[in-house]
Amino acid sequence: MDSDSVFGAIVRAPEDPILGVTVAYNKDPSPNKLNLGVGAYRTEEGKPVVLSVVRKAEQLLVNDQSQIKEYLPIVGLADFNKLSAKLIFGADSPAIQQNRVVTVQCLSGTGSLRVGAEFLARHYHELTIYIPQPTWGNHPKIFTLAGLSVKTYRYYDPATRGLNFQGLLEDLGAAPSGAIVLLHACAHNPTGVDPTLEQWEQIRQLMRSKGLLPFFDSAYQGFASGSLDADAQSVRTFVADGGECLVAQSYAKNMGLYGERVGALSIVCKTEDVASRVESQLKLVIRPMYSNPPIHGASIVATILKDSNMYNEWTVELKAMADRIISMRQQLYDALSAKGTPGDWSHIIKQIGMFTFTGLNSEQVAFMTKEYHIYMTSDGRISMAGLSSKTVPHLTDAIHAAVTRFG
Repeated sequence: MDSDSVFGAIVRAPEDPILGVTVAYNKDPSPNKLNLGVGAYRTEEGKPVVLSVVRKAEQLLVNDQSQIKEYLPIVGLADFNKLSAKLIFGADSPAIQQNRVVTVQCLSGTGSLRVGAEFLARHYHELTIYIPQPTWGNHPKIFTLAGLSVKTYRYYDPATRGLNFQGLLEDLGAAPSGAIVLLHACAHNPTGVDPTLEQWEQIRQLMRSKGLLPFFDSAYQGFASGSLDADAQSVRTFVADGGECLVAQSYAKNMGLYGERVGALSIVCKTEDVASRVESQLKLVIRPMYSNPPIHGASIVATILKDSNMYNEWTVELKAMADRIISMRQQLYDALSAKGTPGDWSHIIKQIGMFTFTGLNSEQVAFMTKEYHIYMTSDGRISMAGLSSKTVPHLTDAIHAAVTRFG
């Protein structure tokens, strides 16, 4: 302990379990090392990518002399907010037409969740939020720090490597009336397991009958299936019944704007009057937190979404990213099948989105890191976007060895 420092008693915090994987990977000198921990898209060559349409939008912004760097309003860029709501709820959404939606620009998905959670902690009558078991590691921290009490509902079934739908319905059925429920709009992180549309409809009916408040986290719209509309179906089902809900949106994955921190929080209200009062209170949450959001990333998104040619170009690039990930799933499944690796690996092609929940345990993961220099989170989650045709054989060998040795 450094007795001369006022901070001398501070203990070292553990590494973030997800970001810590990259730290360990960076220290490894092996030429065969493979990082499957990070939730960011990579090309077949393993390189980060900036979408062509994003470069084009940035060029337009740079060349536009009327673009200034003044502060945005507290709620962010008006065009961006309007277009973001349209993207998730649909161009013909009655909620938008009736001015019942309030949208505020936030700092990507994390910031949108945090602003929404702080708002609920101040203004909602039930301070309990139910999150799926498992879920993204940051979810419980965000909600707890905002002042909500976090409980879990059953979601993943390790036996089938699919959805524990019965458990989910039982747990939500037992939740107190009015509780908040966090739902992954699509491409559930970390499992890649999503409810079917029929199951979503059952979830909606149950939640509405009990007055549970849906809070959607939409981090992968268009990135999961390749279709922006298909990936928004869960959200639109809930909005179509005229009920209220919250939606956090991120453009990190689907526009590759990770480091620009671009996102939005939308709250669908019963009436236009309620929406306007909700917006006034959201401003009071945001102002002492970060005053107002950054301008550059939101301007890129607005530029792309309001120009039909650029929008179409974006959907093509987005589908190409989604398709590459889907093809990696197929290649990995085929390679494991060809090698005769023990067990059923069909969940790899059934799951959707950036991640696969392999079913590997922490002992098997540690073995793969030590012997094969493959880095992933200890729960066996791998980022399919970090894989390529060249690295599938190496991963297959590692999984085969791990499963054979620690069956």
